[in-house]
Parts: sequence; structure tokens; C-alpha cells
Amino acid sequence: MRRILTTLAAAAAAVLVAAAPSTSASSGAGQNAAPVSHRTEAAAAAAAPHTVTFVNRTGRTVWVGSAVNNDGSRPLTGLPVLQPGQSATITIPETSAPGHWRGKFFARMGCSGTSGSTFHCQLGDCGKYADRCETSEQPVSLAEFNFDTADGLAPWYNVSYVNAFSVPITITPVNVGPGGGGCATMGCSTNLLPLCPPGNLTRWPDGKPMLCTNPNRDAKTPYSDMIATHCPRAYGWSRHDQEPGNQVMQQCSSCSGFTVEFHAGA
Repeated sequence: MRRILTTLAAAAAAVLVAAAPSTSASSGAGQNAAPVSHRTEAAAAAAAPHTVTFVNRTGRTVWVGSAVNNDGSRPLTGLPVLQPGQSATITIPETSAPGHWRGKFFARMGCSGTSGSTFHCQLGDCGKYADRCETSEQPVSLAEFNFDTADGLAPWYNVSYVNAFSVPITITPVNVGPGGGGCATMGCSTNLLPLCPPGNLTRWPDGKPMLCTNPNRDAKTPYSDMIATHCPRAYGWSRHDQEPGNQVMQQCSSCSGFTVEFHAGA
């Protein structure tokens, strides 16, 4: 899995003693999986764990998927299933051991079967459970986060289409206080599937566009150029954050949480 949210953190190390640690994500639920806590209001105090609210604007049912970095971050269980127009809020277990949570969220779609046995998704499949992931996800759009209680600049966040584009994602901070960094909305709400290079496009069984896959995540390609042109606040390839003037990473140290919106695409 790619490096995420490292370039800005490295630059910030000269300002604060604690810079954002590496956020290279790995996948799979383990024995220390943390059940998410669904809430109707974001945490008010900065010291409280952050919340993430998911909003389903895709027009399809979304099973929220998640994976964590291979750094002790606790995998999540109890992730919500959202019908079109629905939303749900979880609390990030960043204040419990090990004191951070680094990982990603994505929209699983086209899912069916019995959770724990025959459950399977056509997009973002990550194992046989409806409320959590046990394997790495198939290539899809990702909302990536670094919540670290030891980093004065955290949380860090970005939208990644490095592996593929399935649905548009936006990440917006909630209850932003004074200071706190850029706190900008990241990603875009534009459906990029109609702009996908034909050789990178796969379709649903009914022929509708389903997924645009990056042919080479570690090089600039017509795919990454398409992302950069039409969604400059999202990663289009793995080293996008090293390009001069890029806008693909953000941090917001003064907010109670984030809203992740899955927009209409696949």
C-alpha cells in the first residue's frame, strides 16, 4: 500500500517536534479489532476521539469498508451499511492503545450473501463479513486518514485514486476551530468514469461503467493525468505528493471529525 500523508508531515517536522508518522496502510481485521461506536453528534473537545460521518450519495447501497496500517492501528468492526441518502457516524479509536489510528475507508458495492460465510462484493471486496474487512480491498476509491495523538498537526487526510476510481469521494472537516492548518475539503464530487481511458474501464454486468483502474500506480499515465486535470485534490499516482504545487494532502488539527461523502459514480 502507498505512502500517504508523509510529505507535509516531513516539512512540518521543522516546526513541531512530532511530525506525522508514516501512514502506509495495510489491511485485514485481527484479534484486536475495535468495534466502532455510532454517534449522532461529533465530539466537542479536541482531546476526544475524532468522528467520521459517512454519507451515501451514490444512489446504490454502500457497505462501508476499512483497512488499517501495519503499525498497530486497530481494525474496525461494526461498520455501517448505508442505503441511498443515509448517513452514519463512527468514533475513531485513536486515544486507546497504541495512541493512533491510521487507515482508510471505501465504498463496497454490489454486495450479496450471508455475512460470515457467502458474503461477497463486486466492488471493494475485502472478505466474507458485511461489517468489517479481513483481506485487502480490491482497487477502489479511498478516503485515507492519519489520526495520531502524539502529532500536533494531525489529523492528516487525503483522497486516493492511486489504485483505481470507483466513486467520487470528498472529505470535509467538521467543527473547525481557529488555526489547525488548511482544513480544506479534499477530493471531488465529479464522476470521472466517463473520462476513463477506454483500456482502463470495466463495466457492471448491465454494461454501465463500474471501475477505472490505474495501469501503473508508480508512474504518470493518461489515467493519472485525467485525475490531475479533473480532480486536483486527489492522488492520481503514488508519487503525486512530490510534484511541485500539488494539492493532494491536507491536515486539520482543530476539528472534531470529518464527513466522508461517497458520490454517484460506479
